[in-house]
Amino acid sequence: MNKDKIILDLCGGTGSWSKPYKDAGYDVRNITLPEYDVRTYKLPDETIYGILAAPPCTMFSDARTNAKLPRDLRGGMEIVEACLRLIREAQFRTLSDQSKVSPLKFWALENPWYGRLKWFLGNPPFVFDPWEFGDAYKKKTAIWGYFNEPVKTVTDIHQVMTEEQIEKHKTNSQTLPKFDYMKSADIHPEFYKKLNRQTRRGITPQGFALSFYNQNK
Repeated sequence: MNKDKIILDLCGGTGSWSKPYKDAGYDVRNITLPEYDVRTYKLPDETIYGILAAPPCTMFSDARTNAKLPRDLRGGMEIVEACLRLIREAQFRTLSDQSKVSPLKFWALENPWYGRLKWFLGNPPFVFDPWEFGDAYKKKTAIWGYFNEPVKTVTDIHQVMTEEQIEKHKTNSQTLPKFDYMKSADIHPEFYKKLNRQTRRGITPQGFALSFYNQNK
């Protein structure tokens, strides 16, 4: 039923955000290194159903305190712009001059809330913490785009985290989470041991991914 619906997962990494679509039989195409580079990728001629984008946050994140190389916002934005270019190309494919329906069912781009991408894209329409979707850790994340908002399932952090876990997440004045206490192995166990710390930290929590899918099928 969904095999003809193409989902582009730009900079998708492990494919955790698009996993619910893949499980439901959508034609998910993970446009990520080393096989693909969004900066050179050309939009396929087929109709694109939806686009997810998770450009690297390395140059934007406020957690970048011990980096060996200087922050390169221009380089970071090069990848963001490549993602937005592909989204725009898909949106240009309107059915007619009078069509009021978007060619894309949805598009969404994510990056950490505690970062500098807001300087370029403005304030995001949707912000969440993984615990709000049932995953027991904090990592405030911003989502820009054209999509139906996922429904948060948890309103009280104490429903999914103990006081001890909450205390362990406390860090500096920017309230950035400590990765050591994130339940990454539970979020995506098949990839956990194969990936480095930075990549594991970027894995999309499955509670959010499933809720996003349910609202944007």
